[in-house]
Amino acid sequence: MKQKLDFKSAIIGFLCAALVTVFISFKNSGEATTGRYQTTIGESGVVILDTQTGAYIMSSAIASKWKWVKGNFESNTMGETVLIKD
Repeated sequence: MKQKLDFKSAIIGFLCAALVTVFISFKNSGEATTGRYQTTIGESGVVILDTQTGAYIMSSAIASKWKWVKGNFESNTMGETVLIKD
């Protein structure tokens, strides 16, 4: 049994497949989920924030040494300082 595919059917099939692909890959812009960790990089250094606990780590480059300071927004105190050499 030999079947022939006409041009009109091929175009309809291609358009349907493209439409399904567009619907599957379309994201809902209303659902902007924020990850647990947020990072900010500025001229003075880097801040890494844990959005669930309020803990943060700040760094600043001082004469080729990185100084990392741990802290927590809930207790409003800074914890230990760690020096890391490259």
